[in-house]
Amino acid sequence: MKRRLAAWGGVGIATLLLSIVVSISMGAASLPLSQVWLILLHQLPGMAEHIPVTWPESAEQIVMKVRFPRVVLAILVGASLSLAGAGFQGVLRNPLADPYTMGVASGAAVGASFLLLFGLQIAFLGQWSTPVVAFLTGLFSLWIVMRLANTQGKIQTETLLLSGVVVQAFLGSLVSFMVSLSDKMVNEIIFWLLGSLSFRGWAFSYVLLPYLIIGLVVLISYARSLNLFALGERQAAHLGVHVDRTKLIVLVTATMLTAAAVSISGIIGFVGLVVPHLVRLMMGPDYRLLLPMATIFGGIYVLWADTLARMLLSPTEIPLGVVTAFLGAPFFAYLLRKRKQQGRG
Repeated sequence: MKRRLAAWGGVGIATLLLSIVVSISMGAASLPLSQVWLILLHQLPGMAEHIPVTWPESAEQIVMKVRFPRVVLAILVGASLSLAGAGFQGVLRNPLADPYTMGVASGAAVGASFLLLFGLQIAFLGQWSTPVVAFLTGLFSLWIVMRLANTQGKIQTETLLLSGVVVQAFLGSLVSFMVSLSDKMVNEIIFWLLGSLSFRGWAFSYVLLPYLIIGLVVLISYARSLNLFALGERQAAHLGVHVDRTKLIVLVTATMLTAAAVSISGIIGFVGLVVPHLVRLMMGPDYRLLLPMATIFGGIYVLWADTLARMLLSPTEIPLGVVTAFLGAPFFAYLLRKRKQQGRG
């Protein structure tokens, strides 16, 4: 297990580093890959004296003040959403569950949009106000979905997905209602509906990073329990898992990760559905490996989706949520059809 984690972790980190450099080099002003490497290495402690400055000042400004902050934020958002999706899928034993289909992302967007509408983004807890309120509304939407899907103490896949769609549609209508109430904030609220990372600096990464670290530590500590959940809740309980406590902690943690990401980037759908499933196909269902790898590859996935969003129709930028939905919706349809075929079998 440790060897597999080290091997896949090495592949993931190498792919991530290469993706960072290639993405930073792409844009209206194209930069050589070697130059980007040198600029990034020059910023490391103790490296400045070993790497002479051979690039123009404008290139360093583009890298460090424009592209690198956005790349880092894309990685953090993708890692958070993918990790949250893996948590939802593990505890619900449903490969179709993710923050978007469960209605949690829309619930978090309602809280964030409410603060935007009334100018309360930093009213309560400073820069933490939006993530905290988004977390509470996301948690409330998850509770509604679970209550709607609960039939005599059991939650079936079809009922869960239908409940998520219903709650998502209702919350989407609330956001649309808030858009209609304000002319001044309409553009910012629509941002939550489409999802984007434009005009987001280092401060947003500093807000999101603690949530990701806490969420990763908590979920990895429950990796063994999630493995046992695959056997069924009754069997997991016989093997020593505190079922109700595990479900509560994992669901709350996944909701926290979703809310933090949505409060910064808006609604970016299907990341938590696509990435964990692809990682599961490559590396198997062991959550001790799946959770950290889903975190790494989720960051890579959103990084490249964001790169496509800003490059495909340059200089016009496509909303990031549009790109991830375009990629994820067909994949969701494929999984749903596969699930139906397995049910018939």
